[in-house]
Amino acid sequence: MAEIADSILREIAAKIAGDIVLSPNPGKAMKRWRETFRISQIEIAQKMKVSSSVISDYESGRRKSPGARFIKKFVNSLIEVDLERGREVLPSLLRIILGGSKLYEAVIDMREFLKPIPIGDFCNRIKAELVVSAGAESTLIFGYTVVDSIKLVLEVPSYEYIRLYGATTQRAAIFTRVTLGRSPMVAIKAMQAGMGGLRPALVVMHGPTRTDRLAEIIAKKEGIPLAISRASSVEELLELLKKIK
Repeated sequence: MAEIADSILREIAAKIAGDIVLSPNPGKAMKRWRETFRISQIEIAQKMKVSSSVISDYESGRRKSPGARFIKKFVNSLIEVDLERGREVLPSLLRIILGGSKLYEAVIDMREFLKPIPIGDFCNRIKAELVVSAGAESTLIFGYTVVDSIKLVLEVPSYEYIRLYGATTQRAAIFTRVTLGRSPMVAIKAMQAGMGGLRPALVVMHGPTRTDRLAEIIAKKEGIPLAISRASSVEELLELLKKIK
């Protein structure tokens, strides 16, 4: 994998720091970014050479909002830890952060797996039922992207969709805030139109109790496995995803 230029790392750091500073709750924003990088409070505290209780106090709101110097050190430490780990998060993250604010706002979570996982196993772990499978249970996926389907379809230009794929198209595209189940497949069709037929290995919808008939027809026609997650909330879905190693 090519090295990430220092200028790009600085831009990523600036975007993350800005998100924390402008957040109505900077402590929660810090926690969200720390969890995005999958770094524990102890790890980031050791990197910053502060007590882990300091990180905990900021994230819980027991301390007032951190100053700019502390936030800069916090963000730089997140990036340094990821670089030391072999860039587990940064390659996917830069595709989103540098892709424009609308896309950045639509993406809830994005991750590459250290080891691929079969679609059937992946669905079981996130309480998802395959409604269109085409025998894909054993097909391996290498990551996932979770998006707010309403923001994606209404606010993000289709030519930006390629950035949702991260390091590989062999991943699950997970759509939240789905009602009828058509918007995800509309987005997938737009992705294919703008990217020469590229498609995700799996589409997962969270929200509807059943799939829309048209969505099933499109999935079968395009040969894309389609599933519905029965997780009780987006928060539970994200927690289930975090548990996948």
